[in-house]
Amino acid sequence: MRALTSLDSMFLAAEDGRTTANVSSLAILDRCDADGKPLTRKDIQELFAERLHLLPPLRWCLADVPLGVGHPWWVDRGGDVDLDFHVRETAVVSPGDRGALETLVARLSAHPMDRSRPLWEVYLIHGLQDGRVALLTKLHHAAVDGLSGGEVLDILFDPTAEGRASVPMPSYRREKEPGQLALLARAIAGVPARQVQTVKAAGRALTHLDQVATLRSIPAVGAAGRVFRRISSPGTGRRVVLDKSLPKAPKLAFNGKITPHRRVALTSVALDDVKAIKNHFDATINDVVVALTAGALRRWLTDQDQLPDLPLVAAVPVSVRAQAELGTYGNRVGTMLAVLPTDEPDPVGRLRRCRTELRAAKERHQAVPPSLMRDANDLIPPILFDRAVRAMTGVAASDALSPAANLVISNVPGPRAPLYCAGRQIHEHYPVSTISDSLGLNVTVFSYVDRLEIGLVGDRDLVADLPGLADAFDKELQVFMHALHESESGPS
Repeated sequence: MRALTSLDSMFLAAEDGRTTANVSSLAILDRCDADGKPLTRKDIQELFAERLHLLPPLRWCLADVPLGVGHPWWVDRGGDVDLDFHVRETAVVSPGDRGALETLVARLSAHPMDRSRPLWEVYLIHGLQDGRVALLTKLHHAAVDGLSGGEVLDILFDPTAEGRASVPMPSYRREKEPGQLALLARAIAGVPARQVQTVKAAGRALTHLDQVATLRSIPAVGAAGRVFRRISSPGTGRRVVLDKSLPKAPKLAFNGKITPHRRVALTSVALDDVKAIKNHFDATINDVVVALTAGALRRWLTDQDQLPDLPLVAAVPVSVRAQAELGTYGNRVGTMLAVLPTDEPDPVGRLRRCRTELRAAKERHQAVPPSLMRDANDLIPPILFDRAVRAMTGVAASDALSPAANLVISNVPGPRAPLYCAGRQIHEHYPVSTISDSLGLNVTVFSYVDRLEIGLVGDRDLVADLPGLADAFDKELQVFMHALHESESGPS
């Protein structure tokens, strides 16, 4: 058995019928292998069956502690995983174009998963217009974060069409799930250790409460964080600067309470173009990705007559997983807040400001404990945890308060060589992430071979014209390329 941390449990507690904490990816691949054999649901089931022993999160099932006196536990079901349930098959509606695929993915990715089973699902999707098929993989955020979710996909997908050498399957059996009394006794026995952990967490977290994205929008919390910081570190200039440099986000339509319904839009841009911009303007790929996003948002919001005077603020997930923690799954993440210069009309000026703002955000992030998100959650007793998490996110989405951030932006590096699934080449690979109250728009970027694949997720009621935002990325890239060519040619 494996205990969930308070950070893992947060993603369970956040689910309320409107919010689902599913982390998904969409691979678009050849329908047939080199021999002309079409991909079937049975092929996918056989792939998972032969690699299930390498994928612990796909075997874990939740065991709740009675009366909520402790966080849940993961129980390993061994080989007793019903692949008929987890591996499914469906098709897009005719004519099977990109819009039909996006609509289906929006519905499937946001649907809550059955908590009585391991928290994952896979859908083989037929009927695509170009004759290919798609594979939608859903994992729950309680079991994996972005980095560990990528580790799962690394095991499922192969570097060649021939696959990889099989790893001998160990003889493992399903763990015996403890009864309710045993779980209760275990939770009670763990209370002293948890109290010690809470005291240690309090020392780290109280001085930085205003750095936690879900809390920062609450004025009392922000004030408390600043007071504790000054008390704990009187006279230290760095932390006073930290107080003054925190970005303030404007209120936008997608910073309210979300519904259960989603929109998904998928797009991509050429990685070589992004690298050319990076090299010419002395930036990083992440700088360019954020500048493209800022420009696309500026263009999109201007078209809707909703561009605010203040620049937007992005919540940027950051892995704090140590090298020794690779392969342990669960969540090791933090969040940094970065200003998006959507108020800057010049694309080159926007890129330079993005570079500066991201460096400042990184400095702020490095000034707080890497365990901050978990520490903040450890302050809440498990018996109150679910209600407290929902109350905090609900307050953060209140119309009376400014949001801590306007949207989530993630940039995940991926492979430069094509991957294969069951002998079929994967041509496109899109991330499909999650949204929550006050953060009703998510932009996640995944580099795959020679493209940056961009997955946009928005609330169906709060985000209008998500395809328009997707189209704006290519337009912004062309603006950057024009600026690059003008800069190279110099004055005429």
